[in-house]
Amino acid sequence: MGRAATEAKLTEERALVLSRHGVSRETVDRLDGFVALLRQWQAKINLVSPATVPELWTRHLEDGLQLGELARGPSRWVDLGSGAGFPGLVLAILLAGREGAHVDLVESNDKKAAFLRAAARELALPVSVHAERIEDCGTILGQAEAVSARALASLPDLFALVAPHLAPGAVCWFPKGRSHEGEIADASAHWRFDMVKHASHIEDGSVVLEIRNLTALAGA
Repeated sequence: MGRAATEAKLTEERALVLSRHGVSRETVDRLDGFVALLRQWQAKINLVSPATVPELWTRHLEDGLQLGELARGPSRWVDLGSGAGFPGLVLAILLAGREGAHVDLVESNDKKAAFLRAAARELALPVSVHAERIEDCGTILGQAEAVSARALASLPDLFALVAPHLAPGAVCWFPKGRSHEGEIADASAHWRFDMVKHASHIEDGSVVLEIRNLTALAGA
């Protein structure tokens, strides 16, 4: 897609996403700043698939906006495998200005972690970036009210990563695609959990899973 077509697509999708999500002028300004920074850095390092750049708003940002609407209560988040900041930086943009709000972004790739730090600094976001493996972030996970992860791992693998560290009452929010039923069945063989399945308008058949009270089954 040429430059003019890319700009037109971005403008069209920005208007569509903002029409579906009622956010403040300050939030819109930060979202625009985030998109501008991501495109600037994308020219140097591969933050997202180049083919998805014209669809940044619907393919990437909107997941975070939807998650923020579903989970309005938590102020302290940990986002695992943050990559280019989806959904963690978007959540931080939504939380900017809330007293006590903080988002910990865990991203082991040093170049992506550098981008996350630059974006958090430029946009004045309540963010800490941890360029570490998730397995080494147990203390951080233990401080979270809510944990998010997007396109990181299967549900059983996510449970294995977070379960040893979750604080009582912490909630996991995992966007999942059309194959989520199989992942839920696999996880149910080894884990006990309470789940609310929220239909997602990002893609037909996709969901956001709200997970509470996660415990391993005996002998699993």
